[in-house]
Amino acid sequence: MIRKGDRLENPVTGEVLIFHQTSRDTGGEAVLVETVVRPGGFVAEAHVHPYQTERFEVLEGRLGLRVGGEELLAEPGVVLTVESGTAHRFWNAGEGEARFLCEVRPALEFESLIETMFTLAAGGKTNRKGMPNPLRLAVIAKAHFDTVRLPFPPAWLQRTALALGAPLGRLLGYRPTAVASPA
Repeated sequence: MIRKGDRLENPVTGEVLIFHQTSRDTGGEAVLVETVVRPGGFVAEAHVHPYQTERFEVLEGRLGLRVGGEELLAEPGVVLTVESGTAHRFWNAGEGEARFLCEVRPALEFESLIETMFTLAAGGKTNRKGMPNPLRLAVIAKAHFDTVRLPFPPAWLQRTALALGAPLGRLLGYRPTAVASPA
């Protein structure tokens, strides 16, 4: 379980998250993390939060973002809110570290998802983009479908694919959270 002050690192994507407020602290209303993105770092994949808004406040460096169809460059002082249902991704667009506060409302299972993905990356169980194998990803994505999904294909098609892939992944021993899973 994530606690205030916890620090998670993803060695594949170059992200470090420091938790300032957790779901437990806010009664599920929000999660507030300080995110450090090393040079060349990025979020694993473009994604959509179907029921959550995500607020970015850039503190240091240059952060590249693609929000919907628009590409942006955000520097210190810039605050940007990504509304629920909007496809987005980010990356370090500068030479040094990029650092920003990220608030996710409501919290839902954001902490569990991040802990799972970062733990897999740290254990060498993701590809160079920070994504696990398709069957492990199906198990995780099915459990976190209300927290995050891909912008494409449509949600109904993703749900159908997960209904097929997740049970196969479970048979192989994959779990939806950061508990021990087979290599």
